[in-house]
Amino acid sequence: MTRLTAQIRKKKLQQLGLYIVLSILALAMLFPLLWLLSTALKSPSENVFGFPPQLLPRQPTLANFAIAWKTAPFARYLFNSTFVAIVTVVLNVLFCALAAYPLARMTFPGRDFIFALIVSTIMIPFQIVMIPLYVLTVQLGLKNSYLGLILPALASAFGIFLLRQAFQDVPKELEEAGRLDGCTETGLWWHIMIPAVRPALVTLAIFVFIGSWSDFLWPLLVLDRPESYTLPIGVATLAGTFSLDWRLIAAGSVISILPVLVLFLFVQRYIIPTDAGSGVKG
Repeated sequence: MTRLTAQIRKKKLQQLGLYIVLSILALAMLFPLLWLLSTALKSPSENVFGFPPQLLPRQPTLANFAIAWKTAPFARYLFNSTFVAIVTVVLNVLFCALAAYPLARMTFPGRDFIFALIVSTIMIPFQIVMIPLYVLTVQLGLKNSYLGLILPALASAFGIFLLRQAFQDVPKELEEAGRLDGCTETGLWWHIMIPAVRPALVTLAIFVFIGSWSDFLWPLLVLDRPESYTLPIGVATLAGTFSLDWRLIAAGSVISILPVLVLFLFVQRYIIPTDAGSGVKG
């Protein structure tokens, strides 16, 4: 009995140690965000560079958010970023799913070579293809347009790889049951495969949304009209507008981060993998 008690106590101590380590890592990851929020809430009378640094504002105020919102057209920036991100997510997930399905479930000559070729493009930095993409965008007349922002993200090698692996994990019994029910190849993809890989689709959508929402380099090249700016470009302009008033810059940054946090809170429960074979009869 004593030995069993000692083992239980040892296991609890190990779990406690693991929780402590994970809590420290979580605080380390969250500290920059907390410091950004603290700076945005500090009043003009507080020194943001004071030592020792004060994480909690002595006189918290929301005035910085109001000033930043009124001075810069954040409503327009927010609309531009939201529209571009949503359209990019829909098109990217659609095209990646269409490309990944035959690579995972169909047999045709050169399938593995095509997949290897697609995956190898992950190693190519965006800066290498940036200039040809920019030239193509200008020649097509897409500068300062939503389509010009969306074009480079219509599909991704990472998305094709992720969904191909998810499609491969779907039990063959589900596919055979769909064929017996008279599903065409398109119907099989839409009614059987897509619901079965929903967690992977949601995961890809989150990655694409965050990438599109926070993208700075490509919009900086394509956009030169303030009314077309996305949030990252708009926040960058605050540095010049407010002569490096870090409170207002931090307030603008918090405004740009909030939609991503809200999205993650709403969709995180869909990331949990489901049993794709639950529909298979024993």
